[in-house]
Amino acid sequence: MKEKEIICECGHLNPYGTEVCGSCGKPLVKNDSNELLNMRYEGAARRSQTYNKSIIDKVWNFFSSVKVGITIIVVILIASALGTIFPQELFIPPGQDAATYYAEEHGWAGELYYTLGFHNLYGSWWYMLLITALGISILIASIDRFFPLYKALKNQRVTRHEKFMSRQRIFGRSNVSDQDETMNKAVSLLRKKRYKIFEENGNVLAEKARWARWGPYVNHIGLIIFLVGAMLRFFPGMYVDANMWFVKEKLCQFLVQAKTIT
Repeated sequence: MKEKEIICECGHLNPYGTEVCGSCGKPLVKNDSNELLNMRYEGAARRSQTYNKSIIDKVWNFFSSVKVGITIIVVILIASALGTIFPQELFIPPGQDAATYYAEEHGWAGELYYTLGFHNLYGSWWYMLLITALGISILIASIDRFFPLYKALKNQRVTRHEKFMSRQRIFGRSNVSDQDETMNKAVSLLRKKRYKIFEENGNVLAEKARWARWGPYVNHIGLIIFLVGAMLRFFPGMYVDANMWFVKEKLCQFLVQAKTIT
Protein backbone atom coordinates (compact mmCIF):
# COMPACT_ATOMS: atom_id res chain seq x y z
CA MET A 1 0.00 0.00 0.00
CA LYS A 2 1.23 3.45 -0.86
CA GLU A 3 1.89 5.97 1.89
CA LYS A 4 0.15 9.34 1.95
CA GLU A 5 1.34 11.77 -0.71
CA ILE A 6 2.85 15.13 0.20
CA ILE A 7 1.10 18.23 -1.15
CA CYS A 8 3.37 21.21 -1.75
CA GLU A 9 2.11 24.77 -1.37
CA CYS A 10 2.27 25.06 -5.17
CA GLY A 11 -0.34 22.27 -5.39
CA HIS A 12 1.97 19.56 -6.74
CA LEU A 13 1.47 16.01 -5.36
CA ASN A 14 4.76 14.40 -4.35
CA PRO A 15 5.23 10.72 -3.37
CA TYR A 16 5.79 10.00 0.31
CA GLY A 17 9.50 10.37 1.13
CA THR A 18 10.12 13.20 -1.35
CA GLU A 19 12.43 15.84 0.13
CA VAL A 20 12.21 18.44 -2.65
CA CYS A 21 9.02 19.32 -4.54
CA GLY A 22 9.13 17.96 -8.08
CA SER A 23 7.50 21.10 -9.47
CA CYS A 24 8.71 24.25 -7.70
CA GLY A 25 11.76 22.79 -5.96
CA LYS A 26 10.74 23.84 -2.45
CA PRO A 27 12.20 21.66 0.36
CA LEU A 28 9.47 19.53 1.93
CA VAL A 29 11.50 18.21 4.87
CA LYS A 30 12.36 20.71 7.60
CA ASN A 31 11.54 23.59 5.27
CA ASP A 32 12.21 26.10 8.07
CA SER A 33 15.67 24.66 8.75
CA ASN A 34 19.03 25.87 7.48
CA GLU A 35 20.47 22.34 7.22
CA LEU A 36 21.98 21.30 3.90
CA LEU A 37 19.60 19.45 1.58
CA ASN A 38 20.21 15.81 0.69
CA MET A 39 21.01 16.14 -3.02
CA ARG A 40 21.88 12.49 -3.64
CA TYR A 41 18.78 11.97 -5.80
CA GLU A 42 17.78 15.62 -6.12
CA GLY A 43 15.36 15.04 -3.24
CA ALA A 44 13.31 12.40 -5.10
CA ALA A 45 11.64 9.58 -3.16
CA ARG A 46 12.89 5.98 -3.38
CA ARG A 47 10.59 2.97 -3.47
CA SER A 48 11.87 1.81 -0.08
CA GLN A 49 10.68 5.12 1.37
CA THR A 50 7.28 4.98 -0.33
CA TYR A 51 5.98 1.45 0.33
CA ASN A 52 6.12 -0.32 3.70
CA LYS A 53 2.97 -2.42 4.15
CA SER A 54 3.18 -5.86 2.49
CA ILE A 55 5.74 -8.62 3.08
CA ILE A 56 7.26 -7.87 -0.34
CA ASP A 57 7.72 -4.24 0.70
CA LYS A 58 9.46 -5.25 3.93
CA VAL A 59 11.78 -7.68 2.11
CA TRP A 60 12.54 -4.99 -0.48
CA ASN A 61 13.26 -2.39 2.21
CA PHE A 62 15.47 -4.85 4.10
CA PHE A 63 17.71 -5.68 1.13
CA SER A 64 17.77 -2.08 -0.15
CA SER A 65 19.52 -0.97 3.04
CA VAL A 66 23.22 -0.18 2.63
CA LYS A 67 23.84 -1.35 6.22
CA VAL A 68 22.42 -4.79 5.37
CA GLY A 69 24.65 -5.05 2.29
CA ILE A 70 27.75 -4.09 4.27
CA THR A 71 26.85 -6.59 7.01
CA ILE A 72 26.56 -9.40 4.44
CA ILE A 73 29.94 -8.43 2.95
CA VAL A 74 31.56 -8.48 6.41
CA VAL A 75 30.09 -11.94 7.13
CA ILE A 76 31.38 -13.26 3.78
CA LEU A 77 34.83 -11.82 4.45
CA ILE A 78 34.97 -13.42 7.92
CA ALA A 79 33.80 -16.79 6.53
CA SER A 80 36.35 -16.60 3.70
CA ALA A 81 39.12 -15.81 6.18
CA LEU A 82 38.14 -18.74 8.42
CA GLY A 83 38.19 -21.00 5.36
CA THR A 84 41.93 -20.38 4.96
CA ILE A 85 42.90 -21.54 8.48
CA PHE A 86 43.19 -25.19 7.38
CA PRO A 87 43.54 -26.62 3.84
CA GLN A 88 40.36 -27.13 1.88
CA GLU A 89 39.22 -30.70 1.23
CA LEU A 90 40.51 -30.40 -2.33
CA PHE A 91 44.09 -30.14 -1.06
CA ILE A 92 44.18 -32.95 1.50
CA PRO A 93 46.00 -36.18 0.53
CA PRO A 94 43.97 -38.18 -2.03
CA GLY A 95 41.98 -41.13 -0.73
CA GLN A 96 41.74 -39.92 2.86
CA ASP A 97 38.43 -39.45 4.61
CA ALA A 98 37.97 -35.71 5.26
CA ALA A 99 36.39 -36.11 8.72
CA THR A 100 39.18 -38.41 9.91
CA TYR A 101 41.94 -36.27 8.36
CA TYR A 102 40.90 -32.99 9.98
CA ALA A 103 40.37 -34.66 13.38
CA GLU A 104 43.76 -36.39 13.32
CA GLU A 105 45.78 -33.52 11.89
CA HIS A 106 44.23 -30.57 13.71
CA GLY A 107 42.49 -32.04 16.74
CA TRP A 108 39.22 -30.61 18.07
CA ALA A 109 39.70 -27.44 15.99
CA GLY A 110 39.90 -29.50 12.81
CA GLU A 111 36.85 -31.52 13.83
CA LEU A 112 34.88 -28.31 14.45
CA TYR A 113 36.21 -26.93 11.16
CA TYR A 114 34.82 -29.97 9.34
CA THR A 115 31.50 -29.99 11.23
CA LEU A 116 30.78 -26.35 10.33
CA GLY A 117 31.51 -27.04 6.66
CA PHE A 118 34.61 -24.89 6.33
CA HIS A 119 36.47 -27.82 4.73
CA ASN A 120 34.50 -27.24 1.52
CA LEU A 121 33.68 -23.60 2.06
CA TYR A 122 33.24 -22.29 -1.48
CA GLY A 123 30.91 -25.11 -2.43
CA SER A 124 28.86 -25.21 0.77
CA TRP A 125 25.16 -24.32 0.62
CA TRP A 126 25.34 -21.64 3.31
CA TYR A 127 28.24 -19.85 1.61
CA MET A 128 26.33 -19.87 -1.67
CA LEU A 129 23.33 -18.54 0.28
CA LEU A 130 25.44 -15.63 1.52
CA ILE A 131 26.64 -14.94 -2.03
CA THR A 132 23.00 -15.03 -3.23
CA ALA A 133 21.91 -12.66 -0.45
CA LEU A 134 24.69 -10.24 -1.39
CA GLY A 135 23.69 -10.37 -5.05
CA ILE A 136 20.03 -9.71 -4.16
CA SER A 137 21.05 -6.84 -1.90
CA ILE A 138 23.17 -5.19 -4.60
CA LEU A 139 20.46 -5.69 -7.24
CA ILE A 140 17.59 -4.32 -5.10
CA ALA A 141 19.67 -1.43 -3.76
CA SER A 142 20.66 -0.50 -7.33
CA ILE A 143 17.08 -0.64 -8.65
CA ASP A 144 15.79 1.29 -5.61
CA ARG A 145 18.18 4.14 -6.38
CA PHE A 146 18.41 3.89 -10.17
CA PHE A 147 14.93 5.18 -11.08
CA PRO A 148 14.91 8.23 -8.74
CA LEU A 149 18.33 9.24 -10.09
CA TYR A 150 17.22 8.65 -13.69
CA LYS A 151 14.10 10.80 -13.22
CA ALA A 152 16.08 13.51 -11.44
CA LEU A 153 18.70 13.73 -14.19
CA LYS A 154 16.19 13.43 -17.01
CA ASN A 155 13.92 16.18 -15.66
CA GLN A 156 16.50 18.66 -14.39
CA ARG A 157 14.68 21.77 -13.18
CA VAL A 158 16.24 25.16 -13.84
CA THR A 159 13.95 27.38 -11.77
CA ARG A 160 14.29 26.55 -8.07
CA HIS A 161 12.65 27.77 -4.89
CA GLU A 162 14.63 30.31 -2.86
CA LYS A 163 14.74 27.89 0.10
CA PHE A 164 16.26 25.26 -2.17
CA MET A 165 19.07 27.60 -3.15
CA SER A 166 19.80 28.82 0.39
CA ARG A 167 20.22 25.23 1.67
CA GLN A 168 22.93 24.27 -0.82
CA ARG A 169 26.54 23.70 0.21
CA ILE A 170 27.69 26.82 -1.66
CA PHE A 171 25.30 29.79 -1.66
CA GLY A 172 25.80 33.53 -1.87
CA ARG A 173 24.18 36.82 -2.84
CA SER A 174 25.70 39.62 -4.91
CA ASN A 175 24.65 43.12 -5.96
CA VAL A 176 25.61 44.03 -9.52
CA SER A 177 25.05 47.20 -11.53
CA ASP A 178 23.95 45.42 -14.73
CA GLN A 179 22.31 42.06 -14.07
CA ASP A 180 21.89 41.04 -17.72
CA GLU A 181 25.50 41.80 -18.61
CA THR A 182 26.78 39.91 -15.56
CA MET A 183 24.65 36.87 -16.37
CA ASN A 184 25.81 36.88 -20.00
CA LYS A 185 29.45 36.99 -18.90
CA ALA A 186 28.87 34.16 -16.43
CA VAL A 187 27.14 32.01 -19.07
CA SER A 188 29.93 32.71 -21.58
CA LEU A 189 32.58 31.71 -19.05
CA LEU A 190 30.74 28.51 -18.15
CA ARG A 191 30.39 27.58 -21.83
CA LYS A 192 34.15 28.01 -22.27
CA LYS A 193 34.61 25.53 -19.43
CA ARG A 194 32.38 23.09 -21.38
CA TYR A 195 29.36 23.29 -19.11
CA LYS A 196 25.97 22.50 -20.63
CA ILE A 197 23.75 25.53 -20.10
CA PHE A 198 19.99 25.53 -19.44
CA GLU A 199 18.07 28.82 -19.16
CA GLU A 200 14.52 29.43 -17.94
CA ASN A 201 12.79 32.61 -16.77
CA GLY A 202 16.11 34.38 -16.24
CA ASN A 203 17.56 31.47 -14.25
CA VAL A 204 20.61 29.49 -15.35
CA LEU A 205 21.63 25.87 -14.69
CA ALA A 206 25.16 24.79 -15.67
CA GLU A 207 25.91 21.07 -15.77
CA LYS A 208 28.94 18.98 -16.69
CA ALA A 209 29.90 15.27 -16.53
CA ARG A 210 26.40 14.02 -15.77
CA TRP A 211 27.55 10.50 -16.68
CA ALA A 212 29.78 10.45 -13.59
CA ARG A 213 26.65 10.02 -11.44
CA TRP A 214 26.27 6.52 -12.91
CA GLY A 215 29.69 5.30 -11.74
CA PRO A 216 28.46 3.25 -8.73
CA TYR A 217 25.95 1.39 -10.89
CA VAL A 218 28.68 0.27 -13.30
CA ASN A 219 30.51 -1.19 -10.28
CA HIS A 220 27.31 -2.88 -9.11
CA ILE A 221 26.77 -4.52 -12.51
CA GLY A 222 30.34 -5.85 -12.43
CA LEU A 223 29.83 -7.26 -8.92
CA ILE A 224 26.56 -8.95 -9.91
CA ILE A 225 28.25 -10.61 -12.94
CA PHE A 226 31.09 -11.78 -10.66
CA LEU A 227 28.64 -13.23 -8.09
CA VAL A 228 26.62 -15.01 -10.79
CA GLY A 229 29.85 -16.57 -12.06
CA ALA A 230 30.68 -17.73 -8.52
CA MET A 231 27.25 -19.37 -8.14
CA LEU A 232 27.43 -21.19 -11.49
CA ARG A 233 29.60 -23.87 -9.87
CA PHE A 234 26.38 -25.30 -8.44
CA PHE A 235 25.03 -26.03 -11.94
CA PRO A 236 26.05 -29.27 -13.71
CA GLY A 237 28.53 -28.77 -16.52
CA MET A 238 29.47 -25.25 -15.42
CA TYR A 239 32.22 -26.35 -13.04
CA VAL A 240 34.74 -29.12 -13.70
CA ASP A 241 37.65 -30.06 -11.48
CA ALA A 242 39.52 -33.14 -12.72
CA ASN A 243 43.10 -34.39 -12.76
CA MET A 244 44.93 -36.63 -15.23
CA TRP A 245 48.09 -38.50 -14.22
CA PHE A 246 50.74 -39.61 -16.76
CA VAL A 247 53.91 -41.61 -16.41
CA LYS A 248 56.74 -39.65 -18.00
CA GLU A 249 57.30 -42.16 -20.86
CA LYS A 250 53.57 -42.44 -21.56
CA LEU A 251 53.23 -38.64 -21.63
CA CYS A 252 56.05 -38.33 -24.19
CA GLN A 253 54.40 -40.99 -26.39
CA PHE A 254 51.04 -39.20 -26.08
CA LEU A 255 52.52 -35.84 -27.12
CA VAL A 256 54.32 -37.40 -30.11
CA GLN A 257 51.13 -39.10 -31.29
CA ALA A 258 49.13 -35.90 -30.87
CA LYS A 259 51.71 -33.93 -32.88
CA THR A 260 51.69 -36.56 -35.64
CA ILE A 261 47.89 -36.46 -35.90
CA THR A 262 47.78 -32.66 -36.12
